[in-house]
This record gives sequence, structure tokens and C-alpha cells, in this order.
Amino acid sequence: MTKEIKLVPAEELAAKSSQPFPNESAEYRKAREALMVEEIKLRRQIWRVAELRRELPPGSEPKPYKFVDEAGKQVTLNDMFGPHDTLVTYFWMFGPQRERPCPMCTSLLGSLDIPARDIEQRVSLAVFGRSPVSRQLAFARERGWRNLKFYQVGDDYVRDYRGFLADGNEMPILAVWRRHEGKVHMFWAGEGIGTQDPGQDAHLAPELAVLWNVLDLTPAGRGTDWYPKLEYPDLP
Repeated sequence: MTKEIKLVPAEELAAKSSQPFPNESAEYRKAREALMVEEIKLRRQIWRVAELRRELPPGSEPKPYKFVDEAGKQVTLNDMFGPHDTLVTYFWMFGPQRERPCPMCTSLLGSLDIPARDIEQRVSLAVFGRSPVSRQLAFARERGWRNLKFYQVGDDYVRDYRGFLADGNEMPILAVWRRHEGKVHMFWAGEGIGTQDPGQDAHLAPELAVLWNVLDLTPAGRGTDWYPKLEYPDLP
């Protein structure tokens, strides 16, 4: 851990920065200030978790998995790092048995396509799917995506990193890899399945998807009977 800094109590920070909006009731301001205390604590916890994650020891070395790039060339994880020592990968649920990809994977990747150019100033970014790259790219262009890099991945990788359920259905895999002195090691991978609380999906903490982060700011929240779709016929 880095040297611990003495922090101002969250209650004190909230009281200092709390300012009523026009025509606001005292009841609302009191509740909002109490919520601000929890938001400050949450922000600090997110930073602490990120710090702990950065201090993980080197993980395992992956097998020599083979991937296929856009040009039809076989590549390895090592080939995807480019100029960086960190590679962020996302396996999306778009296997050859699926007519269309998973709506949630689509929503997540859509939110990454534009900032991918910014992300890749610091790390490399790759998307894996079991379908041929041409099929993945066709869907990407349909959605207007231009910046994400797609690769076809074999079942061995998906199986090893928990991308298959017991019934053979796919699950997404978010994994971060680190390269040091020419060797690739697992740095971190999402392991949320089975950790969810009652009534919740196994989302990551902190949540990566912009969709859920925005809905968490609203009165109705994420909802219990709603999920994103690939098309909304009622909208232009």
C-alpha cells in the first residue's frame, strides 16, 4: 500500500460542500447531505480497491492460445500488446450458434468504442469472440463502431477462463494481462459469478457498464424486469 494520508472525515467534507438548490426543502438537503457522506465513502473505497488491485502479485502465465485477427493471421496474446505492457481483453457472447450477440455485451462494447482511442494511449484493448472476425466486424459496423479491435478466439481459452457455463452457454470474460520481460501474466480477471447478493445480477464492483451507472442515478434504478435490447422498434 502507498503511504496512508490522513483524510478529512466524510461527514465534515459533506457539510462543507453541501449547498441547497433553489426552492429546496430542508428535508431534501438533510437527506442529500447524508447521501453525500456515503458517496464520499464509496469513492474512497473504489480508490482503495483499485490500489489493492494494482498490488496483486504476478498471476499465472497463459497457455499459448491462438487467435485470428482481422487479416486472418494467427496471433498470440503477446502480439496484441503493441507498445504497452498492459492488455485489456473482453470476450463477448457472440458465438457461431448465436444469430445475434448478447445485448448487454453489445451495450458495454458500444460504450467503449469511442473512448477506445483514449484508452489505448495507456493500454492496449482487444475484443474476443468465437465467431469469425468478419462476422464480428459486420455487426460492429452495423452499430457504427470504428475503434475496437476484434479477434476470433478458440474454445480452449473460453473454457479455461470460465466463459462457458455448465450447460454450454457463453459468459463474458473481462481480463487484464501484463507483460514483463517478454512474458505475459494474468493481472486480473472478473470473478463475479456466484458472488451476487439476493435479487442482483453478478455485476462487477465497481460497475464497468455505463448503462447501469447512469440508471443507478435515477429514481427507478436498474429495474427488475428490464434488460437492454439490440433494437427498439418504437424508436426512430
